[in-house]
Amino acid sequence: MAEISKITLPNGNTYDIKDTNARDRISALESFTTYLGVTTTQLTNGSTTNPIVINGEEITAQSGNIVLYGNKEFIFDGVHWNEFGDLSSLGTLAYKNSASGDITPVGSVSQPTFTGTAMTSTGSFKPKGNITISSSDSGNANYTPSGTISQPSFTGSQMTSTGSFTPNGNVTISEGSGTVNYTPEGTCTGGNVTLNTTTVNSITSVGSLPECTLPTYTVQNEILTITAGSFNQGELPQKGANQTVATGVKAVTQPTFNGTGTQLVGSFSGTSGSVSVTGTPSGTVSQPSFTGNGAVLSGSFSGLEESVSVSGTPSGTVSQPSFTGTTSTVTVT
Repeated sequence: MAEISKITLPNGNTYDIKDTNARDRISALESFTTYLGVTTTQLTNGSTTNPIVINGEEITAQSGNIVLYGNKEFIFDGVHWNEFGDLSSLGTLAYKNSASGDITPVGSVSQPTFTGTAMTSTGSFKPKGNITISSSDSGNANYTPSGTISQPSFTGSQMTSTGSFTPNGNVTISEGSGTVNYTPEGTCTGGNVTLNTTTVNSITSVGSLPECTLPTYTVQNEILTITAGSFNQGELPQKGANQTVATGVKAVTQPTFNGTGTQLVGSFSGTSGSVSVTGTPSGTVSQPSFTGNGAVLSGSFSGLEESVSVSGTPSGTVSQPSFTGTTSTVTVT
């Protein structure tokens, strides 16, 4: 945020609004024991070099300022640089947050032994050979190959069919001699509307609104400058010539209609057409029965001996290996 030490009013007058001298004294007190950074200017204990270079910029040191040069720390007493610390004796490990290394233990691992129990294997076997089936008239029948099926019967109920029909023919319209039911032509007379009117004026110019420019405020070199604003009163709208307009209906005269009436009579002459209806009857079909002749089926098997291959995993335990080693020394600096 910019600081303001002076203010300039619209009349051009400038006034002080802070005590610059007091702020300079406070700034001098705040520089006590302030760390400035790492300098590239060569310093030794008792040096009086001032200003010094930090980050490529010349800095004038104040009493109590602290800087680093190389591995050494210096504080300025107002005239001399005094060395109060030296980091050159620290090793590489002093600048690390962690350290790691590799170690190989010395010793041997004993060979494990296995102790198991008897295992029973189970599996499936498919023999190889042929099956021969023959028929015999003796014995109990176990197969019925031939016979007849009785004819099923159907029992249904009455069905009602519906459909649509469009007759084929023509409709003829002719003039009759009975009661009038259509007036095709005639004339309309009379009728009038009277309006109420008044006089209004148009607007030839809408005018303009007042305009106001607010004062502006700028701050530069700790000086606040206020510039006065402006005001424009604008213009009123301009009235045009008189105009006559309607404000409502004063009176209405209804028109009359004179026409000649007649009667319309219609007749139809056509020929008959055919209707085609499709549907599905409802009902039940009795279940057919079967009567046949029994026969006895017998079979024989002749095959060849085959081998059976069984796979499995034996059960048991493997003893845990043991490790015997010697102590090794690890040195970390």
